[in-house]
Amino acid sequence: MTDSFTEQGRFFLKDSIRRQVDMRRTDQGQGVPPPPLEKPFPPEALRIDLTPPGSWRGITSIPVEQAIRDRESRRQFASTPLSLDELSFLLWSTAGIRKQVNQATALRTVPSAGSRHPLETYLGLLQVEGLTPGFYRYLPLEHQLLFLFQEQQQAEKMTAAARGQGFVGQSAVTLYWVALPYRTEWRYGVASAKVIALDAGHICGQLYLACQAIGAGTCGVAAYDQEATDQLLRLDGLEEFTVYLAPVGKILHSA
Repeated sequence: MTDSFTEQGRFFLKDSIRRQVDMRRTDQGQGVPPPPLEKPFPPEALRIDLTPPGSWRGITSIPVEQAIRDRESRRQFASTPLSLDELSFLLWSTAGIRKQVNQATALRTVPSAGSRHPLETYLGLLQVEGLTPGFYRYLPLEHQLLFLFQEQQQAEKMTAAARGQGFVGQSAVTLYWVALPYRTEWRYGVASAKVIALDAGHICGQLYLACQAIGAGTCGVAAYDQEATDQLLRLDGLEEFTVYLAPVGKILHSA
């Protein structure tokens, strides 16, 4: 037997919720301008250029069938850092812009309900060649990294926020997918929760396959301390909050 609270949670997985939405009353239906494609940043902020698509080095071309067959969740990583080219490839593969249609819409390398793309990619960066450890955010329109801040005992705090899962703090970089729910709510109202969760799954699935091309592994993590993670990333927990994360590191080969 299921209780009412469990049933309520299941309701948000069903498309029946769409019947609760009068599209004429959403902000889009009311003529409110759409939110920006990308979270704004101060013009003086430190930004790092990433390697443009097609120009990265050390990325192996592998058949899609092989990438799918070899895909697995990995929780042990070698101490080898990622290169900037490899990180550039992973970020483009999971959130890159293929074409900007207008100020409100862009076609990316992953699908999103209504092309709303409500997720921003934050990075807890520990071992990437040429980059200072710290927290960053990916800017898909510019294909750049935005430096946010440094954190003392960063690896330990990342592990603690992930409920003690040590491989998070042992990664070369952990990608945190942060929802800005209004991007989707602007169009879909209360029906947004389901599709935002689906969008996170699209991104992480793409990350798994992209990792295969650089000899890296990852593991999607949905069990984390919500408040601690949001605090670590300096999010307000209401208009921005973490929904998923994935540590990435080079595959640790047995001797």
